[in-house]
Amino acid sequence: MAKCHRNNIGSLIHDPPPTTSSGYHFRLWSTFSRSAFRRKILNAVSCGGSSRYRHELREEEKEERSYVTVTTEKKSTVKANTIAAALNGAAFEEKAKKSEKLCDLLNLAEVEADVETKMKEEALDALKRVVRELQAVAARGADDGGECRKKAAAASEVRLLAKEDPEARVTLAMLGAIPPLVSMIDDESRTADAQIASLYAMLNLGIGNDANKAAIVKAGAVHKMLKLIESPNTPDQSIAEAVVANFLGLSALDSNKPIIGSSGAIIFLVKTLQNLDETSSSQAREDALRALYNLSIYQPNVSFILETDLVTFLLNTLGDMEVSERILAILSNIVAVPEGRKAISSVCDAFPVLVDVLNWTDSPGCQEKATYILMLMAHKGYGDRQAMIEAGIESSLLELTLLGSALSQKRASRILECLRVDKGKQVLDSTGSCGALSAPIYGTRGNGLDHEESDLMMSEERKAVKQLVQQSLQSNMKRIAKRANLPQEFVPSEHFKSLSISSTSKSLPF
Repeated sequence: MAKCHRNNIGSLIHDPPPTTSSGYHFRLWSTFSRSAFRRKILNAVSCGGSSRYRHELREEEKEERSYVTVTTEKKSTVKANTIAAALNGAAFEEKAKKSEKLCDLLNLAEVEADVETKMKEEALDALKRVVRELQAVAARGADDGGECRKKAAAASEVRLLAKEDPEARVTLAMLGAIPPLVSMIDDESRTADAQIASLYAMLNLGIGNDANKAAIVKAGAVHKMLKLIESPNTPDQSIAEAVVANFLGLSALDSNKPIIGSSGAIIFLVKTLQNLDETSSSQAREDALRALYNLSIYQPNVSFILETDLVTFLLNTLGDMEVSERILAILSNIVAVPEGRKAISSVCDAFPVLVDVLNWTDSPGCQEKATYILMLMAHKGYGDRQAMIEAGIESSLLELTLLGSALSQKRASRILECLRVDKGKQVLDSTGSCGALSAPIYGTRGNGLDHEESDLMMSEERKAVKQLVQQSLQSNMKRIAKRANLPQEFVPSEHFKSLSISSTSKSLPF
């Protein structure tokens, strides 16, 4: 564009004027005015100048843009590199800290393991030392005061070590602590301190450890304890309590029940329970009762129990809330065999006592066990059912079917079914008919009564039965209201009245 303008200007100034055909020359200069020529030059100059200026501006803008882009990219790269370096440094520091912490934990765990191992080794060495001393003093058997104290000290140390440490019980038994303890029960020295210490050491060794319980019985502890109790010299009360506690612990194992039951220990436990000489503590009596329950679970032991007067004592003791449920549990085991049921029914006032349990106790456990005993006896013996009826069991059972636990209700219903069958038989025997009271056989021509007389008699019988039913239901409702702590002026609802009016003997749950 600039070149074009320069050429035009040059042509205007320097080019010679054209020659006409006539030979006259004239110049173009004269044809333009000054103002026109000035405009021409300004246009040419302004055209070329603006092009260069724009070109330069464009170049400068490109350079600035490229510079800004490069600068921005450099800054972004530097910033990204800086952030990445910072992150890498932080991650490296965090990894280093974690590694250091892991090393510390591993070192600490290793140190703790070493300490624990060392402690276990020391504890094992201590147990070994105790057992060696126990075996040494038990083997000497001297009766001087120094040896007796050593025996008591050795047994007491075993007792303390086994008191609250299950692992120590296992280790002591494996090291052989049980035989010397058993041998110290009937030691020649006959020192009460050593015997008591050995008995309680055996007791602690058997806590929660069936293997140790079996090992103690196998070592002959049962017979040695009975020999100690039956000795001519009256044993110390503390010794008797320790023996009872051992029988309680050992009888919890099923394999020990036959051995203890046949050994004669039941007689000793019954005497302790009855406390005839008033030398047994309350704790000893409680332990004896619990031990007898454990032994009664094994049915062959019931015959040994029946050789004593335990059944009579238990029935007479019912009413003590602290032991009633456990007494009923023992009677529940005894009633499972025919000899046990016979022994219970032969006790005077046995059924009134059992029925009375249903009336005064609100304990579900006592009610369930009492109904279990009565249910078995009602199912097995006709005479027992008659004794229950005479004891007034029907109202108690009816109340129990409404207010008792689910198991008590179920058992009470079964007893009522047995009693209802007996009532039906009684009616048949008294009337000489073959129908139930709720479906009587009307008189016929052959019996000497006409239809009117027969209808009249049956009407009177029905009225009597209906009256008895209403009285029974009202009496039962009063008892239920009383036991439920309802107001004394409680009035049965209309629904209940209608129920009692429409009821018959067949609807009674006998």
